[in-house]
Amino acid sequence: MLTITRKLEFDAGHRIPDHKSQCRNLHGHRYTLEITLAGEVISAEGNSDNGMIMDFSDVKALAKEHLVDVWDHAFLVYDKDAAVKEFLASLPGHKTVVIDRIPTVENLAAVAFNILKAAYKDRYGTGLKLHKLVLHETPNCWAEITDA
Repeated sequence: MLTITRKLEFDAGHRIPDHKSQCRNLHGHRYTLEITLAGEVISAEGNSDNGMIMDFSDVKALAKEHLVDVWDHAFLVYDKDAAVKEFLASLPGHKTVVIDRIPTVENLAAVAFNILKAAYKDRYGTGLKLHKLVLHETPNCWAEITDA
């Protein structure tokens, strides 16, 4: 299997409401996102994408449109974290993304995978698919999710 990987970064805040340590406080990270795609190499003479699984600039553009620009400089808040949701709603124009689960790196990776899986699915009729997503919360801690 041949794959390609594109790395992007974004900044976001979150908190883990019931965590036993400092992660229960509002804080942020410089997240690093690695997107790995699999599919057939495009074979179309004269086509800009000839010889590629997908042009890296297109990988980036789709990731930014569907995820990175949505999450960048936002606060990622759990839907049931009422106190923080209410506080963020009181800030005029605040960029808040509400998700249906606690925003651990594991859960954020799963949410991101589902969002991007749909964005890349068979884009060129070559079987293109999101194969793996890695989300680094810090340089030393990350979660990986792979298409089964």
